[in-house]
Amino acid sequence: MGKIKSAIIGGEEELELRDKKNRQREEKKKREASGKVHIAGSKGGEKTKIVGATSEEEIEKMVKLAKEAESMEKEGVETKRKSEKEKERKPRVRGKRYKEALIKIDHAKKYKLEEAFKLLREIHLAKFDESVEVHLNVVEKGLRGMVSLPHGTGKKVRVVVADTTTIDKLVAEIEKGIINFDSLVAHPQVMGKLGKVAKFLGPKGLMPNPKNGTISPTPEKVAEKIKGGEASWKTESDFPLIHQVIGKLSFADKQLIENYQTLVKAIGDVKIQAVTLKSSMSPGIKIQIA
Repeated sequence: MGKIKSAIIGGEEELELRDKKNRQREEKKKREASGKVHIAGSKGGEKTKIVGATSEEEIEKMVKLAKEAESMEKEGVETKRKSEKEKERKPRVRGKRYKEALIKIDHAKKYKLEEAFKLLREIHLAKFDESVEVHLNVVEKGLRGMVSLPHGTGKKVRVVVADTTTIDKLVAEIEKGIINFDSLVAHPQVMGKLGKVAKFLGPKGLMPNPKNGTISPTPEKVAEKIKGGEASWKTESDFPLIHQVIGKLSFADKQLIENYQTLVKAIGDVKIQAVTLKSSMSPGIKIQIA
């Protein structure tokens, strides 16, 4: 018998498919030979040109180096972020002297004024003449006023008067960022011009305000009072807290006590819920509200 030939349905289509795949493989080899390869992480279909690569072996090496570089870059960014987070979360470390001062305070006790000032002198840390501060928790926000401390704060206050003769020069200096004063007292007539620099004065708490007496038809008299020890006090904008300097550690206890009592009277003891006494660098001491 002769040979029997059998036809397979779809045979021609299968051959065409094989030819197509072969052509695709050849094209891929040509692309690789030209130095264009796909690197993991790039968008679908994107090819990367490997400069100087002439063989498949070199291309593989370059791809490996590229991947390592990407990995190191990613690792570096993550390390930087990690170190920044650690830096942010790093707890504040107090010095040995501060910790020793902290041990001397009975934190469950509220001290009488005389005891508190005596203890404050024992635990102060700095070699300079520290300011004496009181921090008061009050019943509500928005409280403010003026107080004339009988012995002043011990700080030389730079006061500037804004009136019709000084306003133009003063506004020009403030616009340049020159603020050489701790308190500004203004005549009502110049408030319109001062409004131009409110964005500089407001954040620093230096904008004159009738509530604290720094807008007056007699600004020179107000300036003299401030230089003599009159101070403004007010709560924080977001919390019912008042922070006020009442003198220096170089003051006698009697002077500090009289300044403190004058401040409490100005605020109103019924509005005060808690008081903490401290110097510039020391821990706080809770005191009784008399």
